[in-house]
Amino acid sequence: MRDDDFDLDVVDPADARHEQLVAALDRADLEASIARLPHDLQAAAIGVLVQGRTYSDVSQELGIRQPELVRAIHRSRAIIVRLTAGSPEGDAA
Repeated sequence: MRDDDFDLDVVDPADARHEQLVAALDRADLEASIARLPHDLQAAAIGVLVQGRTYSDVSQELGIRQPELVRAIHRSRAIIVRLTAGSPEGDAA
């Protein structure tokens, strides 16, 4: 496996916790948080987190490789967790 390959079946424990917290948000809170994400993360977050589309589908639509999309979703979840926790550094990530 190359260094830039991802095993989509392996989940980082921190991201697993972020995934649970983000999944627990109601749609309005999730969409409001996504609107506060850096612009380059918004389309990925909408496609995967709001619309529930596959990584393959979203990566093809955005013209990026799946590992890049995985990183974008990990970052998005981490930022959303900070934003919904009221952390002031949430916008800086």
